[in-house]
Amino acid sequence: MKYISINLYRKVFEQAISEGMARQDLEDLPFTLDTMNGIQAVPADSFFSLHEHLDNNLGPGFAVRVGQQMLLEDYGVLGLSWKTCSKAGEIFERSERYFKLLSNTYVFRVEKEEDASTVFLLRDTYRRGVELSNEATLSATVVVLKAMTEKSIFPIKVTFKHGTPSDLSSYYEAFGCTALFKQSHYSITYKTADFETRTAKADISINRFLLERVEEETMGVKISSDKIVHDLQQLIKDALPSGIPSITQMGSHLSMSARTLTRRLSENGLTYRELIKETQLDISKELLKDSGRSIGEIAFHTGFSEQSAFNRAFKRWTGQSPTEFNKSL
Repeated sequence: MKYISINLYRKVFEQAISEGMARQDLEDLPFTLDTMNGIQAVPADSFFSLHEHLDNNLGPGFAVRVGQQMLLEDYGVLGLSWKTCSKAGEIFERSERYFKLLSNTYVFRVEKEEDASTVFLLRDTYRRGVELSNEATLSATVVVLKAMTEKSIFPIKVTFKHGTPSDLSSYYEAFGCTALFKQSHYSITYKTADFETRTAKADISINRFLLERVEEETMGVKISSDKIVHDLQQLIKDALPSGIPSITQMGSHLSMSARTLTRRLSENGLTYRELIKETQLDISKELLKDSGRSIGEIAFHTGFSEQSAFNRAFKRWTGQSPTEFNKSL
C-alpha cells in the first residue's frame, strides 16, 4: 500500500479538529485542509504519520473514534460497490477481490464457520501508524455493516496485535464487545447469522420481486418475459462485483427455480450466459466513458478476477481493446 485516499486522510484531520485540536497545530503537516483540494491520494506514510501525531495528542482510542465517522462514500469505488451487496458479509468478499485485482494483495481473509465468522485484517504493522489505521478499519467495519443492514449488529470479538491502551472506553463504545490485545492477528468476529443478514437495499428489491411472483401465482397474472429480463439484469449488475453469479443464486432472489428462470429467458430468445455477457458489456462500455475509471476497476465491476481476462473478453465482444474503445469515443 503506497497511497491512501484523500477522503480517509481528511476524515482523520476533521476528527482531530472536532476533538479540540486547533488548525494552527496541524499547519506543519505535509497536507492540511487548505492544500487537500484537487488531491486524490497521499503517500501512505504521510497518512500513518498523521495517525501517530494525533494519537500522541488526543490519546487512546482516537483511531477507533475516526472509524466511527466513516461513510460508504469515503471508500470510493469499493464503497460504492458495497451498496449493491445482497448480504452484509459480502463486503469482505468484494474487498478481497478488489485488492487482489487492483494491487495483487490480500488485505482481508474471511473464515466462515457455522456459528461465527472471522475477518482477518492482513496489513503488516511495521510502524505505530499502521496499528492505528488497523484500529480505524476494524471500527469502521462496525459502522458500515450497521449502515448496510439498517440493523444494530455488533461483533462478538475483536482482536489487536499491539498492546493494551491505557483507556478502553472508546473501544467498548465502538465494538460493543470485549477487545483483546497482544493477540496473533487483527480480526473482527461476528455471528455467522449476522453476516448472512440481507442488506436494506436487497430487502427492498427482493421483497418486490417476491410480491410479483406471489401475484403471478395467486392472480394468474403472468409477468412479461421482458420484465423478468430487466429485473434479472439489475440483480446481475448488483452481484457482479462479487464475481459472476450462478443462475441458481439469481433464481432464488426471484423466487424461481433455475429451470423456470431458464424457460422464462428463452421466451425472450435469451440464455443466462448471453444475459451475463450483455450485462457485462453494457457496464464496461458505460464505465469506459468515465476517464477517471481504471481498467482494473472496470474489470472488478464486471465480475472478472483478472484485468487481462477482461481485456480479452472485451476485445472478443467488440473487436477493440478497452483502451482502443475509450479512444474512439
